[in-house]
Amino acid sequence: MSTIEMIHAAESRLQGHARRTPLLSSPFLDEIAGRRVLIKAECLQHTGSFKFRGGWSAVSALSPDTRARGVIAFSSGNHAQGVALAAKRHDAPAVIIMPSDAPRLKIDNTRALGAEVVLYDRASEDRDAIGERLARERGLTLIKPFDEPQVIAGQGTTGLEIADQAADAGVSEADVLICCGGGGLTSGIALALADRAPGLRPRPVEPRGFDDVARSLASGGIERNNRMSGSPCDAILTPEPGQITFPILKRLCGPGLVVSDDEALRAVALAFSRLKIVVEPGGAVALAAALFHAPEIEGDAVIVVATGGNVDAGVFRDALARFGD
Repeated sequence: MSTIEMIHAAESRLQGHARRTPLLSSPFLDEIAGRRVLIKAECLQHTGSFKFRGGWSAVSALSPDTRARGVIAFSSGNHAQGVALAAKRHDAPAVIIMPSDAPRLKIDNTRALGAEVVLYDRASEDRDAIGERLARERGLTLIKPFDEPQVIAGQGTTGLEIADQAADAGVSEADVLICCGGGGLTSGIALALADRAPGLRPRPVEPRGFDDVARSLASGGIERNNRMSGSPCDAILTPEPGQITFPILKRLCGPGLVVSDDEALRAVALAFSRLKIVVEPGGAVALAAALFHAPEIEGDAVIVVATGGNVDAGVFRDALARFGD
């Protein structure tokens, strides 16, 4: 189980390796939302997403002998790149299992970072089973994308930064909206905020049709999505909340929020036009919730985590063509 002590330890190991990403704002976005909107731009993190934090935390926590044998991870792209870069900088081999329908940019970038990429069909194959089999056969250490204590600890360093930056901005009470797949980032941030900024309430945000976390929080038990593809928000499509992450989410998070694919794509366009940042649809759902679901949010300010910017050019062009100024 991840703890605040693990998050602080991960913060020390990440010192000098992860970027302290900025907290951005735009009067135009404030006007749409009807409140102050502060955007934590994790799309500017190494490899284009917060996932580098968890990848570095997990790889750096391994013993030298274990690390030298190599690591394996499964991911639609962002965790893949985070683990691949962390492994490369530690001179460790990396095998990454990716869905065959992942954006080509993410697959190419993962290979460019020196990792061996194994593709699978997310509709018919079980990535967990593939990862566990290869780990066993090759003696690799499996680094899961969200249900892994050291990964959660690394993602939780985002929450430590949010707490400090919100205080600097004069915000002590607000909802913190977090793009959520399996819940690694959301649970890590939740642990950090509970310790350092209890007035900031974490809330997961998901695309419609893939809102397993929101439904799980509402029912009190783990709910599963009945499909695993069909949304441009590919980075956050997971079957269900994690066994480690869900108890943390249940204990510390407010109700989940759900946005449409079109709202996510519109948020992609607005982030580019008003903040000059590139955000992928899955990394923009929290911003979409802040902008287009204002009645479901409490307080005079809202904090948004823009989690990733690894978007295919075609998807980005479509978002700008349909929703750009």
